[in-house]
Amino acid sequence: MKDKAAKPGGRAAPAQKRPAHRLTMADVARRAGVSTATVSRALTRPDQVNEKTRDLVRGIAEELGFRPNLIGRQLRVRAATSLLILVQDLDNPFYAELIKGAEAVARANHLSVMVGGTDGLEEVEQLYSEQFLGRRVDGLVILFGHLPAGISPKMAEHSPIVLVSEDNPALNLSSVLVDNVGWAERAMGYLMERGHRRIAHITGPLARIISRQRQEGYWNALAKAGLPQDPALEALGDFSFERGRAAARELLSLPDRPTAIFCANDEAAVGAILGAADLGLSVPSDVSLIGFDDIMLAQISQPPLTTIRQPRQQMGAAAAQLLIDMIEHGPGKRAHKQLDCELIERSSVRSI
Repeated sequence: MKDKAAKPGGRAAPAQKRPAHRLTMADVARRAGVSTATVSRALTRPDQVNEKTRDLVRGIAEELGFRPNLIGRQLRVRAATSLLILVQDLDNPFYAELIKGAEAVARANHLSVMVGGTDGLEEVEQLYSEQFLGRRVDGLVILFGHLPAGISPKMAEHSPIVLVSEDNPALNLSSVLVDNVGWAERAMGYLMERGHRRIAHITGPLARIISRQRQEGYWNALAKAGLPQDPALEALGDFSFERGRAAARELLSLPDRPTAIFCANDEAAVGAILGAADLGLSVPSDVSLIGFDDIMLAQISQPPLTTIRQPRQQMGAAAAQLLIDMIEHGPGKRAHKQLDCELIERSSVRSI
C-alpha cells in the first residue's frame, strides 16, 4: 500500500514569501463584472440567473479553478454532512461491497453517503456536478476514469475528489486502486501454469482505462510466454452478463477454439459459462474460465468461478477516509493508495 504525504520544513528565511491568494467569489465577480451575490446565485442556484450571465460566471469560475465554498475557513464553519459516490451502472454488482466500505467509514464520522448512477450520460453527470459544486454534498468518489461533465480538471484539483478502481493519469487527483495490469498477468499465469496456451480474452469496454489495463496484462503474459497475439482470440465486451455470453459463443465457435478464456470481469465470466452451455460445452471440461473482481455471482455460479478478488470494502473505506481528511484539512498533496488483490481458486479451471 502506498500513501505518500509531504511535510513542510526548513529554516525561516530573512524574507518570507506571501501566501498564495485564495480564490473567492469576489475574484470571479471582478472578472465577470457582476456582484458577488450574482456569482453565488449563478454557481449554487443557477435557475435564479439568466442564461447569459450564468454561462459567463461559470466560464470564468472554470478558468480560475474556483469552486463555491472552497475548502478552508467557510468549510470549517459548516460541518460536512455527506459524500457522493458516482458510478456509471447501478446494476453492476461490483459496487455494492465498495459502497458498504465507504458507508462504514462515513457513518463513523457522522456523514451520510449518496450514490448516483450516470449511465454514462453527460446530462446526468452535469446534474450531479451541480450538486457537488453547489456544496449540497461535501466530497466526491468517482468510480469511472474521468471527471463528470461540469467539473474541470482545475476545479477538481482544489476539491475533495477521489478516483477509485479506475485511475486517469491525466488528472492530478487522489486515488485508491489495484494493479490491474499485474493481476491480469497473474490470472493469465495461473492458466498457463495449468498447461493452457490458446487463451482467449473477453475485454471490458475499451473506452475505459481499466479495460485497457487488463488487456495490457493479457498481452504482457502472452509476450512473456513467447505466445503471439491473435486478434481472433480477443472478443470485445462491455462488462455485462449478456455480452459475456455472446462473446463466449463467438470464441468457442472458432475452428481452433481456445482451451481457456480470461474474462475482464466476473459478470462477463458468468455469462461465458452459459455461452459455452449454449454450444453444448461445459466448464471446465471443455473450456476453462477465470474472471476478475470476485463478486457474489462468482461464488454461486455453476461451476464456482476462479477469479481475482479485489478488496472492495477496503477500497471504499480508504476512499471515504481520504475524502474526510481532505474535507477537514484541505486537498493538500495528492494521495495514492494501491491495495493488493488475491487469486481465489474455485472450480472453473482445469489442467490440460
